[in-house]
Amino acid sequence: MVKHISEPDVSVAILSDDEINLVIYGNYVSSDGKKILNGKCKAYIENGKIILESESEKFEIESGTLFSPEDFEADSFVLRNVIIGKRFHWEKKENQRFLGHLKFLIENNKITAVNILPVENYLTSVISSEMSATSPKELLKAHAIISRSWLLAQMEKSKELREQRVSYKPEIKTETEFIKWYDREDHTLYDVCADDHCQRYQGITKLIAHNAQNAVQETRGLVLTFEDKICDTRFSKSCGGITEPFENVWEPEPKPYLTKIIDYKFEPDGYELDLTIEENAQKWIRNSPPAFCNTTDEKILSQVLLDYDQETKDFYRWKKEYTQKEISGLISTKSGIDFGEILDLIPVQRGESGRIIKLKIVGTKKTLTVGKELYIRKILSDSHLYSSAFVVDKFDIQNDVPQKFVLTGAGWGHGVGLCQIGAAVMSHMGYKFDEILLHYFKGASITRLYQ
Repeated sequence: MVKHISEPDVSVAILSDDEINLVIYGNYVSSDGKKILNGKCKAYIENGKIILESESEKFEIESGTLFSPEDFEADSFVLRNVIIGKRFHWEKKENQRFLGHLKFLIENNKITAVNILPVENYLTSVISSEMSATSPKELLKAHAIISRSWLLAQMEKSKELREQRVSYKPEIKTETEFIKWYDREDHTLYDVCADDHCQRYQGITKLIAHNAQNAVQETRGLVLTFEDKICDTRFSKSCGGITEPFENVWEPEPKPYLTKIIDYKFEPDGYELDLTIEENAQKWIRNSPPAFCNTTDEKILSQVLLDYDQETKDFYRWKKEYTQKEISGLISTKSGIDFGEILDLIPVQRGESGRIIKLKIVGTKKTLTVGKELYIRKILSDSHLYSSAFVVDKFDIQNDVPQKFVLTGAGWGHGVGLCQIGAAVMSHMGYKFDEILLHYFKGASITRLYQ
């Protein structure tokens, strides 16, 4: 049986830099009661110590020092130049405002600002940061539950790893293969980060409507569970028509509630849906089969996608072209390996959504099989390729060397768990939040963890 708990706090890393500029509204008091922060301040490292400097004073603090608001509801702080969409094609900087506690840490020779606040306050921001707060109520309620479930599952996993003192190694390396998956293994000083690596969290900056607050309040304490454990509820923008099992993208431990799901009311006609077979994947990706997330409805997309997300129009099916010079330079830069000229990109293993799990890169100097999904996306793009569900065409072959590669792809993101655009379409079609959740997380149950 799932253990019932009190609402916990979550620690979120917002910004890491050589210097952090902020504005404190109200009074923030250090944990020892000796220092007060207010007004314009900056934080930086000097001689291995954190220095806080305001308009009236300058003092030194230890890494990990906590500052708490005198009035939690009224006091807040603004961090300047927070990077959002880190290393993605929409990367930019924003000034963001936060409620709750503030902690400063030294991490990798930089100063990191960490926001600590109750889980439910955090979630109100997350579902407004992941999508518009004016999205349909049923979608926001579904997203509140999966965001809460994912967060609490990760916090529980981190606690178990600390107690077991397990060294978490997310890669397999041999002479012929380099397989790496990305998760939260680099977060040891706080629970989560504030960007897409974990969940988008942008404080109270995006809270422009009451829908998000209401969705969190109405689902307070609700999580998805499976066999008496909180579900690791992943989500991505667009699955491309079929979702991907968990173990093909992250650590090789299957989760029965994160399996292949046809993202529609029925199986599309005219397709063989075992996309682990190359011929079937080719047909699926080169065409545009019906799916919940196969939509161009601007009304739906404007509610689900924030302003910078709406720059992406071709998320369901897309194309990316490279010259030989571009692709060989990109792979060399991103992998740190000189493959020479690229002769071929060969899918070695596809997942059940058609995403490539292992890709053989054939070069004039080196041949290597790489994976998993996100690593493939990283080395084939200046930012991140939309997904690893793609097929490859080669053109203008001179002396066995293609001068142009064209990738035709499907979906946006890893494709595991809930498909945000698909879920948005479902909510507009009249599906309730529990129907949406149980469509994407087969066999899961909705459980109240705390009141």
